[in-house]
Amino acid sequence: MPSPRLRRVAVLVLEGAKPLDVGIPAQVFTTRASMPYEVRVCGAAPGPVAGDGLSYHVVHGLDALAWAETVFIPGYRFPDRDDPPPAVVDALSDAHARGTRLAAISTGAFALAATGLLDGRRATTHWHYTRALAARHPSVLVDENVLFVDEGSVLTSAGAASGIDLCLHVLRGDLGVAASNHAARRLVAAPYRSGGQAQYVPRSVPEPLGERFAATREWALHRLGEPLTLELLARHAGVSPRTFSRRFAEDTGYTPMQWVMRARVDMARELLERSERSVERIAADVGLGTGANLRLHFRRILGTTPSEYRRTFARGG
Repeated sequence: MPSPRLRRVAVLVLEGAKPLDVGIPAQVFTTRASMPYEVRVCGAAPGPVAGDGLSYHVVHGLDALAWAETVFIPGYRFPDRDDPPPAVVDALSDAHARGTRLAAISTGAFALAATGLLDGRRATTHWHYTRALAARHPSVLVDENVLFVDEGSVLTSAGAASGIDLCLHVLRGDLGVAASNHAARRLVAAPYRSGGQAQYVPRSVPEPLGERFAATREWALHRLGEPLTLELLARHAGVSPRTFSRRFAEDTGYTPMQWVMRARVDMARELLERSERSVERIAADVGLGTGANLRLHFRRILGTTPSEYRRTFARGG
């Protein structure tokens, strides 16, 4: 039997590249009987590349992008400061025009966005940088809640570990479910993960941009199990409900009641992690009434269920 043709994968290492982001596709698509891939690690030019904590010595330059059928762009430090060198951006654009699939891991989405190929398309990146990506590239439809986004010839993933989810997704498309599951077992990784990256953000309540109503926010955080209305919050702040709503949204990016809901979900997260209380009990304790109501808002905000969240994050879990 003739050997199967090896699929060609390039991993583009940019200045400040993060070691885990580089290592994931390089390891997942290694050449073995069950993985008919050849991987070339490349940079803007052959030679040393200063990374984030590690330095790399890449054998290949941008010619590897012309050779590859799939190009992975690992995340790198300070993506919101400068675009990659023009030669890198042009090489990515040219590769895509030839039919090459481009897949960004974490902040590698910034390099992909610099080509303009994400304009008008959904994309994601590490949750810490989603707002920066949206601000720097306003034509990109940034989705901060997912582990990865597949737009056909351009794919993006969230924080570093979600690069595994992206690679397994690519494998499923290339070789089928069995090959993807085999790779997942070899990596000791879940073939599919529940929910999106929102569940990994430390808190879903945004940090305020200003100090207006800080005392009212603190007051509300200590009364999440009680009925909280716009009128009550505005009365505590000493302004009209209309003024409170407008200024509160300016500070946080959310309406007062959206903020309260996220604060309640955050409190539920802590109770799921640190206690053995039932979902129904937690729902009552955080002011959401019923377990069904908690499940509804938990999935809407975090993309997973309370039970799945507890299995992932509970102590000893």
